Amino acid sequence: MTIDDGCRPPADPPAGGVLVATDFSDGARLAEQRAAHLAREHGVPLVLLHVLPNDWMAALQEWLGAERPSDRIVADAQATLQATARRLQDEQGWPVHPVFAQGHPVQAIGETALRCAARWVVVGAHGRGRLQRLLLGTTAERLLRKATYPLLVVRQPVQHGYRCALVPVDFSPWSAPALALADALAPHAAVEMLHAYTVPFEEKLRFAGVDDDMIALYREKTRERAAARLHELARQRGWPPSRYHATLHEGDAAPGIVQQAARRACDLIVIGKHGLSAAEELLLGSVTEHVLSEAPCDVLVSPGRASA
Repeated sequence: MTIDDGCRPPADPPAGGVLVATDFSDGARLAEQRAAHLAREHGVPLVLLHVLPNDWMAALQEWLGAERPSDRIVADAQATLQATARRLQDEQGWPVHPVFAQGHPVQAIGETALRCAARWVVVGAHGRGRLQRLLLGTTAERLLRKATYPLLVVRQPVQHGYRCALVPVDFSPWSAPALALADALAPHAAVEMLHAYTVPFEEKLRFAGVDDDMIALYREKTRERAAARLHELARQRGWPPSRYHATLHEGDAAPGIVQQAARRACDLIVIGKHGLSAAEELLLGSVTEHVLSEAPCDVLVSPGRASA
């Protein structure tokens, strides 16, 4: 990856803020606006990154040969980045630090996030051209697999700060860090804690001849235990009852999360990269992947897990 010093201040961008990646598309503009709102709300720096893919430039050079349009394309991208930074700064009333990079988008985002010690990395749910697959295909999986930073995927126009955050909880090591992340990103939002469950071994119990009343009792005890654990997690965060709502969903987690987010008009879902059903080394837990694809609102993916 190369960074062009002509498109940013001589010093490295300030650390500890919000990094937003843009390809200048409409989807990226939503991400830019949300990132600027977050930076202003939390009083932290805002870094605006544009990556010009090297493989795209190489393919263009191969097709056009001696015409060598690369310098012109780089200059145009830099000028567009500067104009975007000025427009965003004027609209949001918050300083913007533009950074231009050439390389692989996933690597460039990761390296810039590391350089900036980014608190949150923000991207749009849809992009332009090759980058349209950022959160629709293998690029997204690579980005999320490698991410050691919270990744916010933006779908909605910004009207205000987040007001209702849904946090799926499966009591895996990913659950408590997701709640902490929701607290940090959206400190004033109501929190919807959702646990999806099934009655363990229900089919085997029926096959063994256990009657419906006993299975119903087993189901109720499962709910009671799950509810108690949800309230305990909230107590550990120091949340009063007015801050959160504990919800239990019997059935598959992935569709339950999406349905509950729509039902409660949540504007944010905060979810861990993995859960009880996915090993850490896999690309993404299937539930997280489904939520990223189908959620009606913004999704914040937490990279953290509690230590054993």
